[in-house]
Amino acid sequence: MNLDEILKSLRSLARRDPAVLKRLLDTKSDPHPVDALCRLSTELGYPLYAMDLISAGEDYYAAMRRSTNGGGENSPLLRGEDDYYELFMAELQDI
Repeated sequence: MNLDEILKSLRSLARRDPAVLKRLLDTKSDPHPVDALCRLSTELGYPLYAMDLISAGEDYYAAMRRSTNGGGENSPLLRGEDDYYELFMAELQDI
């Protein structure tokens, strides 16, 4: 299962189970939130690794910057920027 499938599965689970949603959102208060998310995800049956999350975020942000012509003053605000964890948390907060 790739990273996008894992995050999609976690979002789906969070929509169905408010307790899981709360646990996912609670990772934000951990001193190491990405590690906490990875531990919880793995506990829930979706093995997730911090380096995969970090690398995917950097790749995503680089692609967005390229698609907005270098990201100058006319580029859109990118919620969460290069941080896939923050992007994921923003999506969960919208549930």
